[in-house]
Amino acid sequence: MSRREIREQIFRMLFRIEFYAQEDMPEQYALFAEDLPDDNPADLEYIENKIKQIGKVLEDIDAAINSAAEKWKTSRMGKVELTIIRLAVYEMKYEEDIPVSVAINEAVELAKIYGGDESAGFVNGILAKLV
Repeated sequence: MSRREIREQIFRMLFRIEFYAQEDMPEQYALFAEDLPDDNPADLEYIENKIKQIGKVLEDIDAAINSAAEKWKTSRMGKVELTIIRLAVYEMKYEEDIPVSVAINEAVELAKIYGGDESAGFVNGILAKLV
């Protein structure tokens, strides 16, 4: 899978996490793995590790989002937009090999695919405040 495809799969799994209890996640990971377009074990391992790493710093990520989002706390954001922003903030703050501009651009592209009409602008606006 390409980096963009892997990023999209990470987004899709992070999105699932919003709707399931922690004890349901092993089953969700298994279902997720079955749905992957590519059964490369290295890609799946990379995706799972990235999701775990994001989970470890999720409180810090949400705190950064809340400080940047005027009148839009994470509790009020749509799940799609929040998940995209979380992934981008992780890449911006914790992934040294991903340029900030790439993280933002990829987040905007995900918002265009998975979000509503105004999602891309919203995502871009929040992330721009974090730069």
